[in-house]
Amino acid sequence: MKALVFHGPGKRSWADVPDPAIQDPGDAIVRIDAVTICGTDLHILKGDVPAVEPGRILGHEAVGTVRQTGASVTTVRPGDRVLISCISACGRCRFCRQAQYGQCLGGGGWILGHRADGVQAEYARVPFADTSTHVLPEQVTDETALMLADILPTSYEVGVLNGEVTPGDVVVVVGAGPIGLAAILTARLFSPSRVIAVDPAPQRREMAAHHGAHLTLEPACGVVDRIAGLTDGLGADVAIEAVGIPDTFELCTRLIRPGGRVANVGVHGRPATLHLEDLWIRNVKITTGLVDTSSTPTLLRMVAAEQLDVGGFVTHRFGLPEMQEAYDVFGRPEESGALKVALFAS
Repeated sequence: MKALVFHGPGKRSWADVPDPAIQDPGDAIVRIDAVTICGTDLHILKGDVPAVEPGRILGHEAVGTVRQTGASVTTVRPGDRVLISCISACGRCRFCRQAQYGQCLGGGGWILGHRADGVQAEYARVPFADTSTHVLPEQVTDETALMLADILPTSYEVGVLNGEVTPGDVVVVVGAGPIGLAAILTARLFSPSRVIAVDPAPQRREMAAHHGAHLTLEPACGVVDRIAGLTDGLGADVAIEAVGIPDTFELCTRLIRPGGRVANVGVHGRPATLHLEDLWIRNVKITTGLVDTSSTPTLLRMVAAEQLDVGGFVTHRFGLPEMQEAYDVFGRPEESGALKVALFAS
C-alpha cells in the first residue's frame, strides 16, 4: 500500500510500505476513506516532536471502513464506517478509568502517527479498536466526521473546558486556524458575552466571524489596549492560545484580567517565557493539555443533530495519492488560504 512516511525533519515521501496486519486481539484493520493533515504533523516535520522516528507513517485523523478485527474486538465489525480517534485508549489503566485517555498507561494515548504508524495511508492498524473508534451515523459525512477526529474535541476540552468558559465571559481566542475556529464554535455553547478572535490573516478573521466571533482583531492593532477598553480596563476572562509559539502564549497572559484563565492548546516546539514577576499577584490560572477525546461521543451527537456546524472548515480537497500536494498547500496557509485539507480514497 501507499503511505506518507516521515524520514526526519523536513523529509517525507508518499511511498510503498507493507500492508498493516493484526498484531493484537484488540486491533482493527481499517481502509482509509478520508483523512486530513494536522498542524501537529507540520510540527513533526519541523523536528519539534523528536519522539517521532524516521520511517513512521504520519497522521492521526481519519474516517474509514473496518476490514478486519482481532479476536477480542466486540463493538465494531467488518463493514462498519468509523471515526478513528486521534487518541487511543486501553480502557483499563488508572487514567483511562478517569476518562483521561490522552495519558493512557496501557499503550494508548497519542500513538497514531507518533509512536505507532498512523492513518495517512491506504490502510491502517487501529489498536484498542473497541475504545478508539466510533461508528458513524449515516447523516454524518466523511468530511464532517474528520473534524471530530481531533480539532473539535481538542478545542472543546483543552481550550473551552480547561478555560472554564461560563455564561457572560469575555473569551479571546488567539489564532483563527482550525483549532481556533473550533474553539470559537464550541465556546459559544456556554453563552459568553463576547468572543474575540485575534489573527493577522484577513481570511482567517473573516472565517472567525463566520463561525461566531463577535469581534476580530489583528495583533498589530494594540490588542491588549483594545480588549482592556472593552472590559472596563480589566481584560478578558479567558484567553485560548491556539497557535503554539512563544509570542502568542505570552500575549494571552497579558490579555486576561486578575483571576482570569489562559488555556494553552497550541503545540509548542520552543520555550515561552512565563512572566511570573507580573502574574503571581494576579490570581491567574494557566492550563495545558493533550486532548482526551472523552467528549467525542457528545460532539458527534451534536453534529449529527445539526447543533454544531463545521461547514467551511475544509477549504481544499484532494485524492489520497495527492498527499504531497496537500501537505504543500496546508503548510503554506498564508499563500493558499488553507484551513483544513481533506483527502479522499477513490
